[in-house]
Amino acid sequence: MIKIDKEVDVIIVGCGPAGSWCAKRLAEYGVNVIVLDRNEEIGTPVRCGEGFSKTIEERLNLKLPSFCIAQKIDGAFIYAPNGKFVEVKGFGYVLERKMFDKWLAIEASNAGAKILAKSYVYDLIKEKGKIAGIKANIVGEDMEIKGKIIVGADGVESMIAKKAGINTTCSPFLVDSGFEYELANIKLRDEKKLEIFLGNEVAPRGYVWIFPKGKNRANVGVGIVGSNEKGARYYLDKFIASREELRKGSIIEVKGGAIPVGGFLRDMVKENVLLVGDAAHQVNPIHGGGIGEAMTASEIAAKVIKKALDKNDSKVLKEYNTLWYKSRGNTLKKIEKLREIVEKLSDDQLNKLAEALEGEDIYDITHGNYLKLVKTLLKLGFKLAGF
Repeated sequence: MIKIDKEVDVIIVGCGPAGSWCAKRLAEYGVNVIVLDRNEEIGTPVRCGEGFSKTIEERLNLKLPSFCIAQKIDGAFIYAPNGKFVEVKGFGYVLERKMFDKWLAIEASNAGAKILAKSYVYDLIKEKGKIAGIKANIVGEDMEIKGKIIVGADGVESMIAKKAGINTTCSPFLVDSGFEYELANIKLRDEKKLEIFLGNEVAPRGYVWIFPKGKNRANVGVGIVGSNEKGARYYLDKFIASREELRKGSIIEVKGGAIPVGGFLRDMVKENVLLVGDAAHQVNPIHGGGIGEAMTASEIAAKVIKKALDKNDSKVLKEYNTLWYKSRGNTLKKIEKLREIVEKLSDDQLNKLAEALEGEDIYDITHGNYLKLVKTLLKLGFKLAGF
């Protein structure tokens, strides 16, 4: 067995993009950090459309290696329910998420973090009423590791949040259900363009996506409101069956999971425990993308954690709430408001909206400029409660 320190500065639970990026930054600051992930292989199973924008790459000063990129993207087709579409410019990638997550973990390890796969954290250690570490089964062996600060990067159903007493509950209406196939031998309209299909019949309170992963291969998925009785797979299978260019394909991989689309936490910190990524509901509410949001939050968290360690004062961790809301949270709340507007539109209204927005900067709208959308809706004569 490899050497594992029984006492560290920071314990991170979950080695997705949030956990790995936080660990990398902390290790670069000289912090003794360990990351535990319950899966046997970092990066699996994939529960993601695998989209990643150029804007996020630049924000985080990333240099993505070519083996993490399945396809470079230069725009998208957004389809109204009547089949008409708006073409949008925008640069980014469809990732090979398994490779991307593993690469991030290796980067964190090379920076000095300890990464441990097949390490299931099942409880927290408490001493004199305070959280002092974790209990975990690490590659079949039960161990206790003490840490000054614990980071929950363990997903939307965060066990760390529950054990620490951080309330992450939200309305079931704010959690979408996603289901996706990776299909091969299909015909793509343009392998450098994402395709987004809107409509209440296609995907209630959501959309169907086609994210190309090279020639004749793509992630084809759907996200819908989680409370829908028919389920996400029903809508995806129905969509694929209606399109000859898809129904002849082969299923290479099946993916699915829950997607938080709102209900941002007012307080993501309790004593010496802090949440990042899906565990803190840090996802774009209108398109469900979470990789960039998770990594941005982790960058902020790492700086605050280093400051708390230097001052030997866990109360400093509360600064994370303020800094995240200033940097991303307030913008995401505006986007949540935008989603609440759009989800009430009928298919006919969506058709009219698509025509009215032709030529507009759709990327700008979906990333927080909801006032532009409101003005467009008002021009079309739609009644909007609260505006």
